Amino acid sequence: MDNSHTYLHFTYNHFGFSNQTHKFDKTRGKVVLDRAGKAGSVSVIIDATSVNTGHAVFNEHIQSADFFDTANHPTITFMADKMAFRGDQPVSLVGDLTIKGVTKPVTLAITHFKCQPHPMLKVEACGANASTQIKRSEFNMGKNAPFVSDEVTLTLAIEAVREQPAAQ
Repeated sequence: MDNSHTYLHFTYNHFGFSNQTHKFDKTRGKVVLDRAGKAGSVSVIIDATSVNTGHAVFNEHIQSADFFDTANHPTITFMADKMAFRGDQPVSLVGDLTIKGVTKPVTLAITHFKCQPHPMLKVEACGANASTQIKRSEFNMGKNAPFVSDEVTLTLAIEAVREQPAAQ
């Protein structure tokens, strides 16, 4: 996974006034894709302490025990081992999302997918956008719901490059 081109953000409604979007600055993981076999897996590890709302005080607030509880749960993970295809294009990922120590099955709909030679690295690269909606209360993060929406949309923009064999 190309960590510098992988971006996870989440969107929720704030008291009916607006839809707020925040992101995590640090992710890592691995994508395995077998297009011929129509199979694949994805593992994404998100540094929950890297949440970025644009405001340091609010970053600290949502890292508290009422929300992400990063002191006790510094990472969020998504591990998917089921990839559905339509033709030769993946259309969804089914896996387990773990937030704050709670694991729930989720399906991410893949809304964009493309593989081609990377113009700078000269190896095959793939990119995708995928999203799902969760209820934060199911992950013990329901404070202020329903005033601040319980429904949260998670969106992942991901790029991955083919691993090169180790030099002999």
